[in-house]
Amino acid sequence: MPDTRSLGDLIDMQLSQNGPMSIATYMGLALTHPRSGYYTGKDPLGGKGDFITAPEISQMFGELIGFFIVNLWQQLDEPRSFTLLELGPGRGTLMQDALRVAAKADGFLDAMHLQLFESNPALKTQQAERLGQYNPYWATEIDALADDPLIVIANEFFDALPIRQFVKAEDGWHERQVGLRDGKRSFGLSPTPIPDAAMPPEVQSAQPGEIYEVSLAAADVMQRLGKRIGAQRGALLAIDYGYATTQTGETLQAVRNHAFADALDAPGETDLSAHVDFGALSKVATDLGLKVEPLATQRDFLGRLGIVERATALAKANPGQVDAIAAALKRLVDSSEMGTLFKVFCAHSEGLEPIGFS
Repeated sequence: MPDTRSLGDLIDMQLSQNGPMSIATYMGLALTHPRSGYYTGKDPLGGKGDFITAPEISQMFGELIGFFIVNLWQQLDEPRSFTLLELGPGRGTLMQDALRVAAKADGFLDAMHLQLFESNPALKTQQAERLGQYNPYWATEIDALADDPLIVIANEFFDALPIRQFVKAEDGWHERQVGLRDGKRSFGLSPTPIPDAAMPPEVQSAQPGEIYEVSLAAADVMQRLGKRIGAQRGALLAIDYGYATTQTGETLQAVRNHAFADALDAPGETDLSAHVDFGALSKVATDLGLKVEPLATQRDFLGRLGIVERATALAKANPGQVDAIAAALKRLVDSSEMGTLFKVFCAHSEGLEPIGFS
């Protein structure tokens, strides 16, 4: 008989048998459990989902990313074979818009091998519908790649990777865990202290009560892809909400039906995410010998790529959609919307000058 227990029941059983688990373990189960994980079941995007990403707001976003990709390919001396990898492609909207622009460059499509890293069956179906003409390959390992030059695009991917949390106390740091209290899931602290010396220098002077978050999964992705980029030439572009330097602060959040929710309630039905520590990603990349561009806001990055001019041209060609185009532009670049909360990170091999950065 099939197991009909909810993911919450399965997690509670594991907690009762094995004791508390790290927040990273809890997030991994809640988001990617093979049967009931948030990202392995339903389509989480759009009005019927829990969040809307930039590519779903306007075609302008993907089009400018397409311009960015083509420019990088040209700087790589237009290799006759290269891999374009998107991490977490959603519905395929970003890449569809990007390749519509990129296709105008002679030789680009003939040289491109499109690779998609995705675990959600419903989203894979939509990606196939939008991107089937480009013969994409769905990878199950993030670095299962050819030896060609590599361009990686990751929009709102790193924020969904599991994090660990540590809380500063008088006797050192204690890892925050998920356990059972009176039969209900709750947060607690490991009794084992961790000395300041084991923490990054940026947080060693933290005061009691402060929280430090680290994503070992994000560092692993950067490590594995960064090695390939260094050896094969190329770049990784990541767009996400986050902060420029490693610091203390709690950013773990849960969203369900477009509203904030309890992170421990209804695992598998709730989106869990945390702000990206771009300082940590930068350290991994530079330690591998890659160059990292100054972190840009989404507003500045898209502005340098010409989003205002693109919006003007779209409005002129579609006079009946002027207000909708203006609203989309505002949502993407205004500081009260996504403009400054979202950052743009780029790590690349030597000799490249990616556009969109100061």
